[in-house]
Amino acid sequence: MKKFITYCLLFFSLPVFSQYYLRGSIKDQNNKPVSNARIFSHSIRAYYYTGPEGSFGFVERSLYDTLSINIDGYESKTIFIKTNEWQDILLKSNTDASNKSQTRLVSVTKDFHQSSGEKFYTGDETYFQLVENQFISANQYPSTGFSLNVNKASYSNVRRFLNTNSIVPPDAVRTEEMVNYFNLAYKSPENDNLFRFESKISSCPWNKKNQLLYLNINAKQIKSDSVPPSNFVFLIDVSGSMDMPNRLPLLKAAFQLFVKNLRSIDTVSIVTYGGYVQIWLRPTSGSNKEKILTSIESLEADGDTPGESAIRVAYQLAKRSFIKNGNNRIILATDGDFNVGETSEKALEELITKQRQTGIYLTCLGVGMGNLKDSKLQVLAKKGNGNYAYLDDIKEAERVLVKEISQNLYAVADDVFMNVKFNPNLISRYKLLGFDNKKEALKDSANILEGGEVGSGSSVLAIFEIIPNSTLKNADMKTQVFGDLELNYKINKDTVSNKMQYSLPNNFTSFDSLNKEYKFATAITMFSLKLKQYDSYKNISWSQIKYLSNSSADKTNYLQKEFLSLISRAQKIYGKF
Repeated sequence: MKKFITYCLLFFSLPVFSQYYLRGSIKDQNNKPVSNARIFSHSIRAYYYTGPEGSFGFVERSLYDTLSINIDGYESKTIFIKTNEWQDILLKSNTDASNKSQTRLVSVTKDFHQSSGEKFYTGDETYFQLVENQFISANQYPSTGFSLNVNKASYSNVRRFLNTNSIVPPDAVRTEEMVNYFNLAYKSPENDNLFRFESKISSCPWNKKNQLLYLNINAKQIKSDSVPPSNFVFLIDVSGSMDMPNRLPLLKAAFQLFVKNLRSIDTVSIVTYGGYVQIWLRPTSGSNKEKILTSIESLEADGDTPGESAIRVAYQLAKRSFIKNGNNRIILATDGDFNVGETSEKALEELITKQRQTGIYLTCLGVGMGNLKDSKLQVLAKKGNGNYAYLDDIKEAERVLVKEISQNLYAVADDVFMNVKFNPNLISRYKLLGFDNKKEALKDSANILEGGEVGSGSSVLAIFEIIPNSTLKNADMKTQVFGDLELNYKINKDTVSNKMQYSLPNNFTSFDSLNKEYKFATAITMFSLKLKQYDSYKNISWSQIKYLSNSSADKTNYLQKEFLSLISRAQKIYGKF
């Protein structure tokens, strides 16, 4: 009997002590062995090196593992493998790497060069240094362009600073994101059109001699019964820096809200990184909500932040569960503090650029304060053909992942950008408010404009400040077109670029007669310019902002109502400025 029990114990304990001998070789694209390549095993957290013939072999405890391979002169590589199978790994030489990412612009005026400004530091948080757009001569430079995107992270991040009685870093204030946070003046496109366009011209509240030009692009709303099946990969940062109430616990609550609205045709996977990278949940149907929710709830924070490796694994997993003609998207949730592997914005930009051709979108959710890497998350979302939101509380999480899910997670068009050609007979000078470029982007003489993703049911509003041409009589001005607009876009995952063209009528309307939503957008713009502390807008007063906001806000909308309280809070923080 004792022998029988002993045999049983040995039998059932065998899986615990199972070992696998992982073997393989590493070669370059010319089929030559790569010796002395460093291999990092994520499951056992140990380093190994290839021999003279590029071969390797070591003992593993798990059937699956993630390997990261690095060696000077070659691109780093991270792969998910089965340890009982031979691995033939190909490394690509850095000198032969293709599709290097170029620094792209948010807005560009052909042949016009801007000057740069000063950098603002705030603790360990990082923000791209932005350069304010300038007034441009319509006679010398009649054409200008800018990228359309539905990023809304700036507004909730600004709200976070103000709610903690802190001055907002000027570079954290992105005017276009502040305005488009509210999805103002949305009107559904007619018939089967993908976009609807509207333009308005009115007087400028802070300078009566100038005018404001409003350009409003509305994207088609996908009907609920037409929403394609989705393949979601949650890429969640569970490193030690996430062990705070407004980080991992907030994300867990946010994802649990999101999961409750999944359909049976949707699939969810989870990749985590904290100390090492692992597949926390393999592809699971949206009908199995209990399993997904339990998996999310069991997450705990600890370890380093190997973000680069985690991104590679998430893309590999998304490719394996790819849904043809579906919505394939990675949702990265982090404070952005990568400290293992490639960590620079440039290196991460190149990594994501290579992945964007797969048809997999990347949405970034930022959390935390004190070390938020806003600049990294901007890069990842932009290059990943996706968008970026900042979650400062559970209400914002519900807005992003539940109430406005179609705008944030279901794209109707990619690489969307707009070109405007102004009529110099009517316009002396013009200035795009917001859509400011990163300082480093202005060093790129190629002047490449990169479009953005536009989500279902989105309203994107752009505002120009205009100095009218005083050489024409008013009667003559009314008979002329203000300018021409060309909207460029690609249908999801299509390589063909499409164009829509509009004329901008000289439809001047007094500011008092303007639609309330355009007035409210103007108030947000003034608020944004005030927070950015531009010398050119010092004449904008808090009383002006308050009056215009109160007279145009929809008091039944809790977000617009909340904005009114933010103005009062900001006035107290900034004092007499």
